[in-house]
Amino acid sequence: LAQVVYNDIKVEQHFDLKAWICVSEDFNVVRITKSLLECVVRNTTSVNSNVWESDNLDILQVELMKHLMDKRFLFVLDDIWNDSYIDWDDLMTPLSNRGAGSMVIITTREQKVAEVAHTFPIQKLEPLSDEDCWSLLSKHAFGNEDHVRDKYQNLEEIGRKIARKCG
Repeated sequence: LAQVVYNDIKVEQHFDLKAWICVSEDFNVVRITKSLLECVVRNTTSVNSNVWESDNLDILQVELMKHLMDKRFLFVLDDIWNDSYIDWDDLMTPLSNRGAGSMVIITTREQKVAEVAHTFPIQKLEPLSDEDCWSLLSKHAFGNEDHVRDKYQNLEEIGRKIARKCG
């Protein structure tokens, strides 16, 4: 769902800056801030190269805030697991003075992460049914061609077992 929003042409036209950062279990505020900074200034040469080498969060955040000033941005922080309020607060510091209409979307599997991040509204996605998982898997594996599915009928049982695990 977040990818659909992120890649939408209207969204593209609405924001000055966009960045998609894969976070996963390695919630390192310095690493994430560096990734955001890199995305924000990718096409400029105004950043002192020493900034990239710095692991000083304050320096990185000041530089990020400079580049976000008066910009409307969309950042997606994907697959966050860390539910530490302190870490989340540290990460959001340079993003709090954002331009009007700026957004930070987080994706997570954990309800507590969404609560700590103060995301509103929380959009909880339910798992797919076994049948929907099978439909999705079979379309990707075999396409929409019936003759291809008929040729590989022996794989349906295995495919359905796999589909049950994805839901």
